[in-house]
Amino acid sequence: MAKILRNGIVLLLLLTAVTGVAYPLAVTAVAAVLFPGQANGSVVERDGKPVGSSLIGQSFTTPGYFWGRPSATTPGPDNAAASTGSNLGPTNPALAEAAKQRIAALRAADPGNAALVPVELVAASASGLDPEISPAAARYQVARVARARGLDVAKVQALVDEHTQQRQLGVLGEPRVNVLALNMALDSVAR
Repeated sequence: MAKILRNGIVLLLLLTAVTGVAYPLAVTAVAAVLFPGQANGSVVERDGKPVGSSLIGQSFTTPGYFWGRPSATTPGPDNAAASTGSNLGPTNPALAEAAKQRIAALRAADPGNAALVPVELVAASASGLDPEISPAAARYQVARVARARGLDVAKVQALVDEHTQQRQLGVLGEPRVNVLALNMALDSVAR
């Protein structure tokens, strides 16, 4: 019996060392060597200072910036430590009310825009952290951003086109625009 207990303890310690220490360290080291940017959070820097991550959305609410997808994270929007959806079902009145408030905010920021509001500017995603919007959602905001910054609409649209990423390998996913990258490009134009 003592021999079986000793073998069990040795196996427990060995597997703990391999799967709890050695394997995570090896995976982290390989990731740091092969994918240093992603392994360190895909941090985006400006003038040597971190301004965000290319993989996590940020809340932009002023008219001179493109707005990303709404976030249902708590206690505030785009909280990476609390990635979650709202868990509100389609018949929940709170979901309809939140959508109405978001549409009203978009209309108030750009009263002359009579176009249909793209759904991703109204509905939060499952993670609540989407860093990207569709080209249609970006186009919806072009006139507002151009007016707020005193820029030509064509120049702002050209920035959207320049920052539109196509489908991966031509077939995977949908075309998308990273909101942080687009807003940083806008700031560079305004400098």
